[in-house]
Amino acid sequence: MSPQVVATSKDIVTVSGPDAVTYLQGQLSQDVAGLAEGETTWTFVLAPQGKVEGWGRVHRLDDDRFSFVVDSGAGEAWGARLNRFLLRTKAEIEVTADVMVASIRGEGSEALLESLDGVLGAGWRASGWPGAEGFDRVSGADHRDVVENLVAGGATAVDHDGMEALRIRAGVPAWGSEIDEDTIPATLGQWVIDASVSFTKGCYTGQELVARIDSRGGNVPRSLHGVSVEGGVPAPGAPVLVSGDAGEITLGEVTSCAPHGTGAVGLLFVPRAHEVPAGGLEARVGDMPATVVTLPFGPST
Repeated sequence: MSPQVVATSKDIVTVSGPDAVTYLQGQLSQDVAGLAEGETTWTFVLAPQGKVEGWGRVHRLDDDRFSFVVDSGAGEAWGARLNRFLLRTKAEIEVTADVMVASIRGEGSEALLESLDGVLGAGWRASGWPGAEGFDRVSGADHRDVVENLVAGGATAVDHDGMEALRIRAGVPAWGSEIDEDTIPATLGQWVIDASVSFTKGCYTGQELVARIDSRGGNVPRSLHGVSVEGGVPAPGAPVLVSGDAGEITLGEVTSCAPHGTGAVGLLFVPRAHEVPAGGLEARVGDMPATVVTLPFGPST
């Protein structure tokens, strides 16, 4: 299957100035001091109590300038959080909302980008989801031209629902759906922690909770799972029901959902008391049969 591409809206938060590296090292869960120019990594910005105030990708533009690519609508919270501790610090923070970028995912994305070097115009890219080849192209050119060039080069254009299905199947949480200011980082999955946290960089705001949960084996009250639904597309908030000893119980609620095949794929949080076997757990959403699965989704779900 060829890479898939769609224009998506992101918020861009830029931190620049001679103190940018030092300041961000004390605010982010990831090690940005060792990030080379042009590299991207995932990171959290946390409240002092360790809960999530932002999750996204940080891209090093040059020695003292970094841009964060975050979900649409999350930029304001990022800007407010980073400004909160910006005392006697030579750094400036700028938030740009609703920047249209070309999002491309799937095998062959890297090769396609290399083949179009010099065609796409000025811009930079933020790497895509861990475990899923791809990137988001932030460009000075019209994003529609970038998408058209990627399609001409061999990518397949998809709509928002198509990219949402890819995100959900990869187990990637989104701000406002799976992530809010009450979220404990480890509930989002071990791969999120592995991709977003440095345990060797030194102190940062909110570190204590992350380190304590990791030292205890990552045990959290609930964790993110997937749900495959047959015959329809449930709305976010729809209860996912499973059989229990005393009849049906609500396992969780759908947080994100998108059409896939003849049904849909979605995400939900499952309490620690309920184990989801490798083969999935039979469930229903309304009158639609469903299967709760571990993440990422397998090729047959």
